[in-house]
Amino acid sequence: MLKRLTTDTINTILIIGVILLVVEIVFFNGGLVFSLLFSGILMYIGWKNYAPLWRKVLFWVGLISLVFTIFSMIAVRFLLVAIIFLFVRNYFKSREKPEHITPEILDKHQEMPHHEPLLSQKIFGDQMTPDHSYEWQDINIHGGFGDRVVDLSQTVLPHDEAVISIRHLVGNLTIYIPYEVEVSIHHSALIGRASIFQYRKNKVLNQVLSYQTQDYRHVKPKVKIITSMVSGDLEVKRV
Repeated sequence: MLKRLTTDTINTILIIGVILLVVEIVFFNGGLVFSLLFSGILMYIGWKNYAPLWRKVLFWVGLISLVFTIFSMIAVRFLLVAIIFLFVRNYFKSREKPEHITPEILDKHQEMPHHEPLLSQKIFGDQMTPDHSYEWQDINIHGGFGDRVVDLSQTVLPHDEAVISIRHLVGNLTIYIPYEVEVSIHHSALIGRASIFQYRKNKVLNQVLSYQTQDYRHVKPKVKIITSMVSGDLEVKRV
């Protein structure tokens, strides 16, 4: 669904929603701002010292009041109806004409494009490999939010094949590859961009990209990179 929506469609929905909100506040429901403010104050007082029972009651009364106030707004109802309509429309379109997602494969003749783990499973924050010489270990991690930097210029790769597998939610991934190392890359992303040596992909929307250097199958050392993310940029550079 995300791939099928254009920026103009999203902007149009948001603009109509803002106009409806302003019209509702100015002409039909001037007390809406007061209701939102009152609910917020109740929640703040209750949350500030949540231990006493009466403060818990205040917090939940404020939260319920806030939810009902928000869902009673014309603008919010419009956005919900628009989202449901777009979802149903795209669903039936996909039934009539299924979307085929195929890897984008670059020309293989085109040279463009029990140890502590090097990177740990980390939900928040940035990570990078050591900035000094280190013993190589294959990387296989899940990430949450933040940037990841993998620098292979500071290590000696194994004679056969090194593997980097990173699954990430939100954040950018940068990988530095020595010039003498052959590379195979399999990258998938919901939203983002990709830069692999001289190759550039300025918009990756629910796509799979595959890249392989010319002599990957025959020359060593080599590294296989498998990455997937929800939102973020992939950048692979020579060093």
